[in-house]
Amino acid sequence: MRRRGVGASAITKKKLEAVRYKEHGNELAMIQLDQLSGQLETFHSHLEKFAANHKQEIRKNPQFRRQFQQMCATIGVDPLASGKGFWSEMLGVGDFYYELGVQLVEICITTRPQNGGIIAITELHQKLMKTRGKYAQDVSIDDVRTALSKLKLLGTGFTLLGTGLKQIVKSVPGELNMDHSAILELAQKSNGKVSHADVKSVYNWQPERVQDVLEHLTKEGMAWVDTQTPNKETWYWFPALFGVGNNK
Repeated sequence: MRRRGVGASAITKKKLEAVRYKEHGNELAMIQLDQLSGQLETFHSHLEKFAANHKQEIRKNPQFRRQFQQMCATIGVDPLASGKGFWSEMLGVGDFYYELGVQLVEICITTRPQNGGIIAITELHQKLMKTRGKYAQDVSIDDVRTALSKLKLLGTGFTLLGTGLKQIVKSVPGELNMDHSAILELAQKSNGKVSHADVKSVYNWQPERVQDVLEHLTKEGMAWVDTQTPNKETWYWFPALFGVGNNK
């Protein structure tokens, strides 16, 4: 009987110790959280001072603007999140990207009959700069990506495909599956054109699969069919990708 009583007492003691350890752990976590919050507030304050001192360079220098956005991202600050508040009033960057977004939408819409709603990001940037004129604020391809990311949040169907300077902007509703993306990637490497033989050689697809994907892209207006080729082979041209494969 005694041993049973001692065992029950030991179990109770262990439970109490576990509760104390948990409470102590929670206290330490709260202290660390308070310290981290204080550090973030200090960083946020310094970031605001930095923005105030360098606002002209942030507005005018695309590279500097990108680095500033990366600094903001480290503490979860989005200077583009709203058209109101400190960041917009101080920098005007929110309005800047919203303005770019409108101009990018206009370019994509006007070029859609020619390219079926896909356009190389380099070409989109060139058309944007031409639209804005030589006296307008300088805009980089990174600025174009940022503006497009804001459009995507609005559910407008704007999507970036690929990476680097070979990225493609899709501005039409509907998703492209892996097969469609594979064809576009192949066309990028071939100066904007592919054939049935090209696709089968690279991906080893069945003829029916190749035909189905190419017909879909043609129907959507992204590809043009060319049957008047020297070797009488049908080529599928993607006007948005002419010359893209030559960009490094």
